[in-house]
Amino acid sequence: MRSIITIGIVFLVLIVIFGIGGCSYNGLVKEREQVNSAWAQVENVYQRRADLIPNLVNTVKGVADFEKSTLEAVIQARASATSVKLDANNLDEAGFKRFQAAQDGLSSALSRLLVVSENYPNLKANQNFSELQSELAGSENRIANERRKFNEVVQSYNTKVSSFPTNLYAGMFGFAPKAYFEATKGSEKAPEVNFK
Repeated sequence: MRSIITIGIVFLVLIVIFGIGGCSYNGLVKEREQVNSAWAQVENVYQRRADLIPNLVNTVKGVADFEKSTLEAVIQARASATSVKLDANNLDEAGFKRFQAAQDGLSSALSRLLVVSENYPNLKANQNFSELQSELAGSENRIANERRKFNEVVQSYNTKVSSFPTNLYAGMFGFAPKAYFEATKGSEKAPEVNFK
């Protein structure tokens, strides 16, 4: 009789362990898919911005004396940004930093182009250029929004991966924490405005 009770208890414990494990695994899969979906959306908005750049460059090329080095910097930064690809299932810290650095480089090159364009009244008056500037501003807003959403989903995933007892199953099935988007270095300082 005791052996039947012992077998029953062991069987019950195994059912509980497998039940918790199954729920934990399924929850991790759901969270991982949400991260993958959010990452795909981040890539979409970055691609949208990259797709606008050739039109912007062609519009700016129409201004005969526009600084070639600025245009070349934008073209090179775009090529660099679009060449860095990350797999949503492998968003490790190093790869994520490479991706973010390339995208930040493109943002910086675009900012320089837009600042330099202020010196060209013909360009500023160009309807196509104005529309492209608006599109780029909209893209930057979308990027910021999707990065925020991505970080929220990653926070939820990382919390689940790190919480007990799910962390036991996460390790067994290869669910590792994902990296976050971080602010660009130096962005914590407000830009200095100087009216002379």
